[in-house]
Amino acid sequence: MVELVEVEDESFESKQIGPSDNEEDYYTDTDSEISTDDEDVPDEETIADRLVALKDMIPPTTRSYIAGKVETTTSWFKSGLLFSGKTLWVISTSALLLGVPWALAFAEEQQMVEMEKEMRMREMGGELLSSGGSGTAGALNAQLGAQQGKPAL
Repeated sequence: MVELVEVEDESFESKQIGPSDNEEDYYTDTDSEISTDDEDVPDEETIADRLVALKDMIPPTTRSYIAGKVETTTSWFKSGLLFSGKTLWVISTSALLLGVPWALAFAEEQQMVEMEKEMRMREMGGELLSSGGSGTAGALNAQLGAQQGKPAL
């Protein structure tokens, strides 16, 4: 049968060497993690260096999970931007190829309609002047005078 024996370390039995009881008020912690000495901090350390040093605080499985999620998100974002860029290109070129000729044809059609109206007005004016009848001219003068608020002649 196995018998367990407790072995005490000698460092626990001896008294720790330290300041005497008289110097208890004058205690300074030299092993403190918070130090005001600037000798430990390199002058050329950047924020990026400090962030890289923080990666050891996160377990590798968590780091790989986070890296996978970031990679997936950036992949979706890049794909979305690529798709929207291609879609915008197709829409803009289609609008230019179809819209510009249509706009030109529409403007030409409007111009033709205006010309037809002008021609009809000229024909009507020519008929009134060429008819020579004072009755038609008198009726026209009466209408113009009534519109302007003057009595007809």
